[in-house]
Amino acid sequence: MAYEQIANEIRMLCADMVQEANSGHPGAPMGLADIAVVLANHINIYPELNWINRDRLVFSGGHASALLYSLLHLWGYNINMQDLRNFRKLNSKTPGHPEYNHTDGVEITTGPLGQGVANAVGFALAAKRAKEILGDIINHKVYCFCGDGDLEEGISYEACSLAGHHKLDNLILIYDSNDISIEGNVNIAFSEDIGARFRSQGFLVLEICGHDYSQINNALLSAKQSVSPVLIIAKTKIAKNAVGLEGSHNAHGAPLGEEVIANSKKQMGLNEDTFFISEKTRKHFKESVLRGKKAYEKWIEVLKNSKQKDILESMIRKDFNKVEFPVFSNVDSNKTQATLDSQNAIATRASNGKILNAIANANLGFIGGSADLAPSNNTELKNTKDFPHGNNMHFGVREHAMGAISNAFANYGIFTPYCATFFVFSDYLCPSIRVASIMKSQVFYIFTHDSIGVGEDGATHQPIEQLSHLRAMPNILNWRVACANENSIAWQIALNIKQPQSFILTRQKLPLIQSQYMTKENVSNGAYIISYSNIINNFLESSKDKKLTLLASGSEVCLAIKAQEELENIGIATQVVSMPCYELFVQKGKNYAKSLFGDSKVLAIEALRGLELYYFADYVISMQGFGASGKGDLLFKHFGFSVENICDKALKILQ
Repeated sequence: MAYEQIANEIRMLCADMVQEANSGHPGAPMGLADIAVVLANHINIYPELNWINRDRLVFSGGHASALLYSLLHLWGYNINMQDLRNFRKLNSKTPGHPEYNHTDGVEITTGPLGQGVANAVGFALAAKRAKEILGDIINHKVYCFCGDGDLEEGISYEACSLAGHHKLDNLILIYDSNDISIEGNVNIAFSEDIGARFRSQGFLVLEICGHDYSQINNALLSAKQSVSPVLIIAKTKIAKNAVGLEGSHNAHGAPLGEEVIANSKKQMGLNEDTFFISEKTRKHFKESVLRGKKAYEKWIEVLKNSKQKDILESMIRKDFNKVEFPVFSNVDSNKTQATLDSQNAIATRASNGKILNAIANANLGFIGGSADLAPSNNTELKNTKDFPHGNNMHFGVREHAMGAISNAFANYGIFTPYCATFFVFSDYLCPSIRVASIMKSQVFYIFTHDSIGVGEDGATHQPIEQLSHLRAMPNILNWRVACANENSIAWQIALNIKQPQSFILTRQKLPLIQSQYMTKENVSNGAYIISYSNIINNFLESSKDKKLTLLASGSEVCLAIKAQEELENIGIATQVVSMPCYELFVQKGKNYAKSLFGDSKVLAIEALRGLELYYFADYVISMQGFGASGKGDLLFKHFGFSVENICDKALKILQ
């Protein structure tokens, strides 16, 4: 059969790639090759143009990347045969696991098991919302290859539960059920009835032999007509047709060996050259692309006559310049030292809710929600309905899946997603945040209840080390703003930075800080002098011995401003630096820090772990352990976040 030869050539191409790299995973690509060959007759692929209504293909098992790269090469993406030979090599287009924006045709970065399943659900959710907005010009499918490991990870359960709830008829999961794990047969740790599990979640479940072309084709035909999400359980053999290694866990994560490859090619009657692909195989995938091209051209014609064309183009542009950001107070520009407006105090989680609504009112693609915490996170959008009829997402208590789904929304092309939970539960999202950071995808994380200020819920709900963790992660910006005014300015900056960002916000009310120096230019530096000394006109050039800079973020900036007044009353020249974004501050470099601090001593104040602040500070007042249960203001005093303790520590470091 023609399919069999095509599949055999692809599986051995994958084996050659792994062998050449002397590293990788040949087993899964070889087991899935038959399904991939048939899928090429169903999926709408057109590599020359990036169109919104294309079908999405996700490899949740990123270790099967050799197969993905082989398919992308055959479909005509910008991956040539030399790129396949460079598999897993430094600076190649074909890294060990698929990376978005690195390899042409890769829809999303995958590798950590289960993430890709949740990404596929996210793409399907995004398509469902897009169809509500844009009508029938959106009608594509989302295909996802997954394996036992993906379905063992809890994130896949969370995501598929939501997929079933929303009856995602555009989602087709193809489960490579080969019964093999790295340690041996999956039955050593995994024995549940997957079909029953997915049926209970609202999926149509189809069970087939993953090497029977007729069964594969019929399953895909049925899946495309389904009114619910689909799971195709495909029973396969890992390392199919590998002589002596078919069905063995030893074929999962190591090269087959030159002898096995040679014997396997000989047994299958294939050309024994390495990296060989026949014209018959290339023709099969060329025909697949031609079908995709026709689908694209038909879509373009429909789009030209659609009333939704302008809406789509507007959503693609993502123009945030028309947002009318709320103003929480007017600034007294005559004072060099900041003042606090306690009468109009507002929690930054509350001010953030107003900001989110302002953004949503000006941008149809701004979409998001919370892990069942919208009233506490203040993330509900007032002028829209619930998903799918509006942009309010209800993720349920599913932080893991929420993060991965948001990544897919960001990569879909027309949405700007946000998601929210208590800051302490950001731990549940960190795998997804890390992937978003690798991709530099613009996802906004709203983390409220940002410190021991949470209060009576106690140590389990009071974040301590979370901010240090996020600050250590490359490519993410973390905003811990001092008040509602700084929050509004931070968002104006953040929306124009194309990378993941978190907003870390208070439960408790904070005074509005009145400072003429709280400007967009200053805030964009990550740190700036928010309150100058009244004692010294030129803080940097003065030769006076005792000078102090109080460096703080979030709610502690108000504390620093209060302490500044006390210290200046006893003759210590003191200035306050607000640091809404540590990462931007570090990016500015040591010379910028020097321009702020001069030769003053630097005392940093942060009601979290804060060890990274020693990068700038001589001393840090921070949390040395976990929190406790009690009212937030009492906890601040108990753990040393008081004007008295700040002044005491200041006097000691100045000595």
